[in-house]
Amino acid sequence: MEQNYLIDFDSHIPYYIQLMDMLKEQILQKKWAPGEQIPGEKELCEMYGISRTVVRQALRELELDGIITRRKGKGTFISEPKISEGLIQKLTGFYQDMVERGLNPVTRVLHQNVVCANEKVARFLNIQSDTEVIDIQRLRYINDEPIQLVTSYVPYHIYPPLATVDLTNRSLYDFLEKEGGIFLTSGRRYIEAVLANGTEAALLGIERGAPLLMLDSVSYTEDNLPVEYYHAIHRGDRTRFEVDLVRSREPIQKGISTFTSFP
Repeated sequence: MEQNYLIDFDSHIPYYIQLMDMLKEQILQKKWAPGEQIPGEKELCEMYGISRTVVRQALRELELDGIITRRKGKGTFISEPKISEGLIQKLTGFYQDMVERGLNPVTRVLHQNVVCANEKVARFLNIQSDTEVIDIQRLRYINDEPIQLVTSYVPYHIYPPLATVDLTNRSLYDFLEKEGGIFLTSGRRYIEAVLANGTEAALLGIERGAPLLMLDSVSYTEDNLPVEYYHAIHRGDRTRFEVDLVRSREPIQKGISTFTSFP
């Protein structure tokens, strides 16, 4: 073991923080690659001459920071880098967003049916609850790893051919624009942290109760017609959202909150 990676027992810095810093440095120097397993608790105790309590605290903090992933009965692994997605800079779908970032998204269509809109879908699309909508559920992969589970709803009368088109590895927005002449120009998105249920966990290859990012979105045409409502679940361990912020020169009005509650 290199001299730089020894615990300083005379330092005022807590041992677990020292261990965290040393492990971070070794990760930065690419001692372990993403997905690679690192030494277990017992081995780390022996390597650094510290207690298991110290090791566990350091690993817990690294896990909270998203640097490592701990798997029951398997060990501790370096986390894969998160996939960044644009949240509000521009209106794009997942497929187009990933292609623009140089990634190779793969889509598996789980179902594609014409159904009657339930109250939630009808509210988002501003239609009657018995209106027919095209219900499309897709599982998205990056590098053969499931990342996103998304269900889209589009009123059937807007473009009936959508009910039968094969959207495997194809952008919904691109199809609507090129084939249907329907261009989506604006949208409103709501994001929330949730826990994976049994079905979501099985499809995304994660444990039940794992953290997810839930995204609800409505997309509109230039005439403010709601065309698509989608409900998307993203793996919290593999996804992050990017938002560009612009500061307005207009004076701030007191008493007005920028927080919008979920409808």
